[in-house]
Amino acid sequence: MNVGADFLPRLGSALVLAPLVIAAATWGGRPFVLLCFLASLMLLWEWAKMARLPRLPVLIALGGGGIAVALFALVAGRPLLAPALPVAALAAALITRGAPSLRAWALVGVLYAGALAFSLTRLRLDLGYGLIAIVWLLAVVWSTDIAAYFCGRLMGGPKLWPRVSPNKTWSGAIGGALFAVGAGMLTVWLAGIDSSLLAAPAALAASACSQAGDLFESAMKRRFGVKDSSHLIPGHGGLMDRLDGLVAAAAFACLLGLLRNPASPAAGLLVW
Repeated sequence: MNVGADFLPRLGSALVLAPLVIAAATWGGRPFVLLCFLASLMLLWEWAKMARLPRLPVLIALGGGGIAVALFALVAGRPLLAPALPVAALAAALITRGAPSLRAWALVGVLYAGALAFSLTRLRLDLGYGLIAIVWLLAVVWSTDIAAYFCGRLMGGPKLWPRVSPNKTWSGAIGGALFAVGAGMLTVWLAGIDSSLLAAPAALAASACSQAGDLFESAMKRRFGVKDSSHLIPGHGGLMDRLDGLVAAAAFACLLGLLRNPASPAAGLLVW
Protein backbone atom coordinates (compact mmCIF):
# COMPACT_ATOMS: atom_id res chain seq x y z
CA MET A 1 0.00 0.00 0.00
CA ASN A 2 1.37 3.38 -1.03
CA VAL A 3 0.73 5.87 1.75
CA GLY A 4 0.88 9.46 0.51
CA ALA A 5 3.69 11.77 1.58
CA ASP A 6 1.17 14.00 3.31
CA PHE A 7 0.02 11.26 5.69
CA LEU A 8 2.45 11.97 8.55
CA PRO A 9 1.73 15.71 8.79
CA ARG A 10 -1.99 14.91 8.50
CA LEU A 11 -1.65 12.41 11.33
CA GLY A 12 0.31 14.89 13.46
CA SER A 13 -2.31 17.58 13.01
CA ALA A 14 -5.09 15.12 13.80
CA LEU A 15 -3.34 14.03 17.00
CA VAL A 16 -3.30 17.67 18.12
CA LEU A 17 -6.83 18.63 17.04
CA ALA A 18 -8.75 15.48 18.01
CA PRO A 19 -8.04 15.67 21.78
CA LEU A 20 -9.04 19.36 21.76
CA VAL A 21 -12.38 18.57 20.13
CA ILE A 22 -13.06 15.60 22.40
CA ALA A 23 -12.14 17.57 25.52
CA ALA A 24 -14.45 20.45 24.56
CA ALA A 25 -17.27 18.02 23.74
CA THR A 26 -16.82 16.25 27.07
CA TRP A 27 -16.79 19.54 28.95
CA GLY A 28 -19.81 20.83 27.09
CA GLY A 29 -21.29 24.19 28.02
CA ARG A 30 -19.54 27.40 27.04
CA PRO A 31 -16.20 25.86 25.96
CA PHE A 32 -17.93 23.62 23.43
CA VAL A 33 -20.21 26.38 22.12
CA LEU A 34 -17.24 28.74 21.84
CA LEU A 35 -15.21 26.15 19.92
CA CYS A 36 -18.12 25.57 17.54
CA PHE A 37 -18.54 29.32 17.02
CA LEU A 38 -14.84 29.88 16.30
CA ALA A 39 -14.75 26.92 13.90
CA SER A 40 -17.79 28.28 12.05
CA LEU A 41 -16.26 31.73 11.88
CA MET A 42 -13.10 30.29 10.36
CA LEU A 43 -15.16 28.25 7.89
CA LEU A 44 -16.94 31.40 6.78
CA TRP A 45 -13.62 33.23 6.32
CA GLU A 46 -12.16 30.37 4.25
CA TRP A 47 -15.35 30.11 2.19
CA ALA A 48 -15.32 33.85 1.44
CA LYS A 49 -11.63 33.79 0.52
CA MET A 50 -12.08 30.83 -1.83
CA ALA A 51 -15.12 32.37 -3.51
CA ARG A 52 -13.29 35.73 -3.69
CA LEU A 53 -16.21 37.55 -2.12
CA PRO A 54 -15.89 41.34 -1.77
CA ARG A 55 -16.33 43.33 1.43
CA LEU A 56 -14.84 40.48 3.47
CA PRO A 57 -14.80 42.24 6.90
CA VAL A 58 -18.47 43.22 6.60
CA LEU A 59 -19.41 39.72 5.47
CA ILE A 60 -17.58 38.11 8.39
CA ALA A 61 -19.16 40.55 10.84
CA LEU A 62 -22.68 39.90 9.53
CA GLY A 63 -22.26 36.14 9.29
CA GLY A 64 -20.47 35.84 12.61
CA GLY A 65 -23.09 37.99 14.30
CA GLY A 66 -25.89 35.86 12.91
CA ILE A 67 -24.20 32.65 14.04
CA ALA A 68 -23.54 34.09 17.52
CA VAL A 69 -27.15 35.20 17.98
CA ALA A 70 -28.46 31.83 16.73
CA LEU A 71 -26.24 30.02 19.24
CA PHE A 72 -27.37 32.35 22.02
CA ALA A 73 -30.96 31.56 21.07
CA LEU A 74 -30.23 27.85 21.46
CA VAL A 75 -28.36 28.08 24.75
CA ALA A 76 -30.65 30.66 26.37
CA GLY A 77 -33.87 29.16 25.07
CA ARG A 78 -34.91 32.21 23.04
CA PRO A 79 -36.61 30.75 19.96
CA LEU A 80 -37.61 34.19 18.68
CA LEU A 81 -33.91 34.86 17.98
CA ALA A 82 -33.37 31.60 16.06
CA PRO A 83 -34.02 33.19 12.61
CA ALA A 84 -30.91 35.34 13.10
CA LEU A 85 -28.85 32.95 10.98
CA PRO A 86 -30.96 33.01 7.79
CA VAL A 87 -31.50 36.75 8.22
CA ALA A 88 -27.72 37.26 8.45
CA ALA A 89 -27.23 35.07 5.36
CA LEU A 90 -29.72 37.18 3.42
CA ALA A 91 -28.08 40.39 4.61
CA ALA A 92 -24.67 39.06 3.55
CA ALA A 93 -26.05 38.40 0.08
CA LEU A 94 -27.55 41.87 -0.15
CA ILE A 95 -24.33 43.67 0.80
CA THR A 96 -22.20 41.60 -1.60
CA ARG A 97 -21.40 43.57 -4.72
CA GLY A 98 -20.89 42.05 -8.14
CA ALA A 99 -22.54 39.28 -10.11
CA PRO A 100 -25.63 37.46 -8.76
CA SER A 101 -23.49 34.34 -8.37
CA LEU A 102 -21.37 36.15 -5.78
CA ARG A 103 -24.49 36.99 -3.79
CA ALA A 104 -25.49 33.33 -3.89
CA TRP A 105 -22.04 32.23 -2.68
CA ALA A 106 -22.27 34.73 0.19
CA LEU A 107 -25.72 33.54 1.26
CA VAL A 108 -24.84 29.85 1.11
CA GLY A 109 -21.50 30.46 2.83
CA VAL A 110 -23.12 31.93 5.93
CA LEU A 111 -25.66 29.08 6.09
CA TYR A 112 -22.89 26.50 5.54
CA ALA A 113 -20.71 27.90 8.32
CA GLY A 114 -23.64 28.33 10.68
CA ALA A 115 -24.87 24.79 10.07
CA LEU A 116 -21.79 23.38 11.80
CA ALA A 117 -22.13 25.38 15.02
CA PHE A 118 -25.93 25.17 15.14
CA SER A 119 -26.12 21.40 14.54
CA LEU A 120 -23.36 20.43 16.96
CA THR A 121 -24.64 22.76 19.68
CA ARG A 122 -28.23 21.56 19.32
CA LEU A 123 -27.16 17.94 19.66
CA ARG A 124 -24.82 18.60 22.60
CA LEU A 125 -27.48 20.52 24.55
CA ASP A 126 -29.41 17.28 25.03
CA LEU A 127 -28.70 16.48 28.68
CA GLY A 128 -29.42 12.76 28.35
CA TYR A 129 -27.71 11.83 25.09
CA GLY A 130 -25.86 14.96 23.95
CA LEU A 131 -22.31 13.82 24.60
CA ILE A 132 -22.98 10.36 23.20
CA ALA A 133 -24.44 11.90 20.04
CA ILE A 134 -21.33 14.03 19.50
CA VAL A 135 -19.00 11.08 20.11
CA TRP A 136 -21.12 8.97 17.74
CA LEU A 137 -20.95 11.64 15.07
CA LEU A 138 -17.19 12.06 15.39
CA ALA A 139 -16.68 8.29 15.34
CA VAL A 140 -18.72 7.97 12.14
CA VAL A 141 -17.05 10.89 10.35
CA TRP A 142 -13.50 10.08 11.40
CA SER A 143 -13.94 6.37 10.60
CA THR A 144 -15.29 7.31 7.19
CA ASP A 145 -12.31 9.55 6.48
CA ILE A 146 -9.62 7.18 7.72
CA ALA A 147 -11.07 3.98 6.27
CA ALA A 148 -11.80 5.61 2.90
CA TYR A 149 -8.18 6.76 2.70
CA PHE A 150 -6.65 3.37 3.47
CA CYS A 151 -9.21 1.21 1.64
CA GLY A 152 -8.82 3.35 -1.44
CA ARG A 153 -5.03 3.08 -1.31
CA LEU A 154 -5.11 -0.65 -0.58
CA MET A 155 -7.72 -1.79 -3.09
CA GLY A 156 -7.77 0.95 -5.71
CA GLY A 157 -10.24 0.32 -8.52
CA PRO A 158 -12.69 2.59 -10.33
CA LYS A 159 -12.71 6.26 -9.43
CA LEU A 160 -15.68 7.65 -7.54
CA TRP A 161 -15.91 10.98 -9.35
CA PRO A 162 -12.65 11.66 -11.19
CA ARG A 163 -13.75 15.02 -12.56
CA VAL A 164 -14.15 16.39 -9.04
CA SER A 165 -11.74 14.32 -6.93
CA PRO A 166 -9.29 12.17 -8.95
CA ASN A 167 -7.95 10.26 -5.93
CA LYS A 168 -11.23 8.99 -4.49
CA THR A 169 -12.33 5.47 -5.42
CA TRP A 170 -15.48 3.43 -5.02
CA SER A 171 -13.54 0.97 -2.85
CA GLY A 172 -12.60 3.80 -0.52
CA ALA A 173 -16.16 5.10 -0.37
CA ILE A 174 -17.62 1.68 0.38
CA GLY A 175 -14.89 0.81 2.88
CA GLY A 176 -15.35 4.15 4.63
CA ALA A 177 -19.10 3.61 4.90
CA LEU A 178 -18.73 0.08 6.27
CA PHE A 179 -16.21 1.10 8.92
CA ALA A 180 -18.39 4.09 9.82
CA VAL A 181 -21.39 1.80 10.42
CA GLY A 182 -19.24 -0.38 12.65
CA ALA A 183 -17.92 2.61 14.58
CA GLY A 184 -21.41 4.03 15.03
CA MET A 185 -22.85 0.72 16.24
CA LEU A 186 -19.91 0.21 18.61
CA THR A 187 -20.36 3.69 20.08
CA VAL A 188 -24.06 3.13 20.72
CA TRP A 189 -23.40 -0.31 22.20
CA LEU A 190 -20.64 0.96 24.52
CA ALA A 191 -23.00 3.70 25.68
CA GLY A 192 -25.46 1.02 26.80
CA ILE A 193 -28.15 1.92 24.27
CA ASP A 194 -30.03 -1.15 23.04
CA SER A 195 -30.45 0.08 19.50
CA SER A 196 -27.01 -0.39 17.98
CA LEU A 197 -28.29 -2.62 15.15
CA LEU A 198 -31.37 -0.53 14.41
CA ALA A 199 -29.27 2.67 14.40
CA ALA A 200 -26.93 1.29 11.73
CA PRO A 201 -28.83 2.92 8.80
CA ALA A 202 -28.37 6.32 10.46
CA ALA A 203 -24.60 5.76 10.59
CA LEU A 204 -24.61 4.67 6.96
CA ALA A 205 -26.53 7.78 5.90
CA ALA A 206 -24.29 10.03 8.00
CA SER A 207 -21.22 8.48 6.38
CA ALA A 208 -22.70 9.08 2.93
CA CYS A 209 -23.38 12.71 3.89
CA SER A 210 -19.83 13.07 5.15
CA GLN A 211 -18.43 11.82 1.84
CA ALA A 212 -20.84 14.06 -0.07
CA GLY A 213 -19.62 17.04 1.96
CA ASP A 214 -16.04 16.14 1.07
CA LEU A 215 -16.92 15.94 -2.62
CA PHE A 216 -18.78 19.24 -2.45
CA GLU A 217 -15.71 21.01 -1.10
CA SER A 218 -13.53 19.36 -3.75
CA ALA A 219 -15.91 20.64 -6.42
CA MET A 220 -15.84 24.11 -4.89
CA LYS A 221 -12.03 24.18 -4.86
CA ARG A 222 -11.95 23.11 -8.51
CA ARG A 223 -14.53 25.77 -9.34
CA PHE A 224 -12.30 28.48 -7.90
CA GLY A 225 -8.94 26.96 -8.82
CA VAL A 226 -7.48 26.50 -5.33
CA LYS A 227 -5.71 23.48 -3.82
CA ASP A 228 -6.65 24.07 -0.17
CA SER A 229 -9.18 26.26 1.58
CA SER A 230 -6.28 27.90 3.44
CA HIS A 231 -2.91 26.99 4.98
CA LEU A 232 -4.06 27.07 8.58
CA ILE A 233 -3.34 23.43 9.51
CA PRO A 234 -0.08 21.71 8.47
CA GLY A 235 -0.79 18.68 6.31
CA HIS A 236 -4.49 19.46 6.11
CA GLY A 237 -4.70 22.82 4.38
CA GLY A 238 -7.54 24.77 5.90
CA LEU A 239 -10.13 24.03 8.54
CA MET A 240 -12.74 23.52 5.83
CA ASP A 241 -10.57 20.78 4.34
CA ARG A 242 -10.93 18.92 7.62
CA LEU A 243 -14.51 19.77 8.53
CA ASP A 244 -16.25 19.52 5.16
CA GLY A 245 -17.54 16.03 5.94
CA LEU A 246 -18.46 16.92 9.51
CA VAL A 247 -20.56 19.90 8.40
CA ALA A 248 -22.74 17.74 6.16
CA ALA A 249 -22.94 14.82 8.59
CA ALA A 250 -23.74 17.07 11.56
CA ALA A 251 -26.50 18.86 9.66
CA PHE A 252 -27.98 15.51 8.64
CA ALA A 253 -27.74 14.06 12.17
CA CYS A 254 -29.36 17.11 13.74
CA LEU A 255 -32.15 17.17 11.17
CA LEU A 256 -32.83 13.45 11.57
CA GLY A 257 -32.86 13.78 15.35
CA LEU A 258 -35.23 16.75 15.24
CA LEU A 259 -37.60 14.95 12.89
CA ARG A 260 -37.76 11.91 15.15
CA ASN A 261 -37.75 13.72 18.50
CA PRO A 262 -38.00 17.54 18.38
CA ALA A 263 -37.59 17.84 22.14
CA SER A 264 -34.47 15.63 22.24
CA PRO A 265 -32.74 15.34 18.84
CA ALA A 266 -29.77 13.43 20.26
CA ALA A 267 -32.17 10.77 21.58
CA GLY A 268 -34.02 10.84 18.27
CA LEU A 269 -30.73 10.13 16.51
CA LEU A 270 -29.55 7.29 18.71
CA VAL A 271 -32.57 5.57 20.26
CA TRP A 272 -34.51 3.53 17.72
